[in-house]
This record gives sequence, structure tokens and C-alpha cells, in this order.
Amino acid sequence: MGMNKRKIVHAVDIKKTYPGDVPTHALNGVSFEVAEGEFVAVMGRSGSGKSTLLHQLSLIDTPTAGRIVLDDIDVLRLSKRQKARFRLERLGYVFQEFALIVEMTVLQNVTLPAIALGSGGDIRAQAIDRLHRVGLKDRIDHYPSALSGGEQQRVAIARALMNQPKILFADEPTANLDSVSAATVLELFLELKTKFDQTIIMVTHEQEDQKYVDRVIWLKDGHIEKIELGGQGQ
Repeated sequence: MGMNKRKIVHAVDIKKTYPGDVPTHALNGVSFEVAEGEFVAVMGRSGSGKSTLLHQLSLIDTPTAGRIVLDDIDVLRLSKRQKARFRLERLGYVFQEFALIVEMTVLQNVTLPAIALGSGGDIRAQAIDRLHRVGLKDRIDHYPSALSGGEQQRVAIARALMNQPKILFADEPTANLDSVSAATVLELFLELKTKFDQTIIMVTHEQEDQKYVDRVIWLKDGHIEKIELGGQGQ
């Protein structure tokens, strides 16, 4: 699966230490690559460093040491301002708690990344296209409070896709969902990968999620314990 494709993520010896009386070594030299169009899960028990790793890769946080190359850019060399622009232009984010703005309609929520980027074109039409991709075109004028958890997460995915990110990061995207809604979200990720060649890196603790992904990176105590094929990579 996609192993001959261009590598879009290079993580080289990523370390993250949180200072304190007793420093916490959350990541202890993590290295791996992800190919374009690959759907990868990062798994491991609580405290293994999964979310910490995702935060370093997605430029939400900065590692203590190491090198991260995303879409051929050595991102840790970018200035704060350049990083912010890079995030908006090339990365998409889906969080556990949806993070929608309740006073805004579904459509308004989805347009936010494009407005922040100052992108041209018909932003409304682009937002409707993204909502169509996630199966919520008929919900554009609803407010988040009128939607189920699964629908809210799909709105969050549409918003993450707004600027056509090269890499989509998802941090425990199904943790707050019932099993049916969770399966819908994972099927959607799989469809985005298959139809649009979307690269996705997802942190999850749900064992059954392995069947949706190409590979699983297992973390343990801030190290990679093993990397194995998921259900789509068999």
C-alpha cells in the first residue's frame, strides 16, 4: 500500500521533555515516515506519548530535540509566523471534543480556516463541497446544538478539510462517540483516503480501529514499540 509513494512525513529522533523537579520524558527518540495517502494509527496505552507525538508533528507544540519534515518542509526551522501559515495551508485537525463554535451555523464553522487563511474563491461553495463529502450537505444552516455527537464530529472533519490539507491529524476522534457514530467517522476517514488520497495520522486507543488503517505505530513509554500493518495494509 502506497509504499512507492512520496514520503510526506519524516519524523527523526523526536524527543519531548517537560521540565519540572522531576523532568517528564514524554518522547524518547521517535523516528518513522508516512507515505502520501496513507492512513496511520498511533496506538499505545495511556501515557505512552501518543497525543504528545501528534502535537509535535502537527506543530501545536515544539519538540525538545529532533527533526520533522512535512511535505518537504523542515518545519522546525520555520518562524512562529511561518508555522502558523503552514498549519493553515497544509494541515487539518480533528479533536476529541469537536471544538465547534456554538453560536455559528455548521456552514460558518466550516468556513473558518479559509477565512483565517484569507483564501480567495467562493468560500461558501467550498464549504458546501466539504460538507457534501462528509454527508451533511442538508445541515448547513443548523447550529451544533441541533446535531448529534457524530454529526458534530463530521462537521469538524469538513472544517479540517476546508483548505485541502496535505495531512489530516486526528486526536482520539471517536472517544466521545457511541460505537455507531464512531464507525461512521472511521468509514469517512477511509473514504477520504481512498477517494481523495488524503494522508491521515490518527491517535486512538480503540483496538478495533486497526481494521480501518494501513499501519499502526505502537508507542510504549515514549518509544516506538513496533510498527505493524493494519486491516487496510494487509
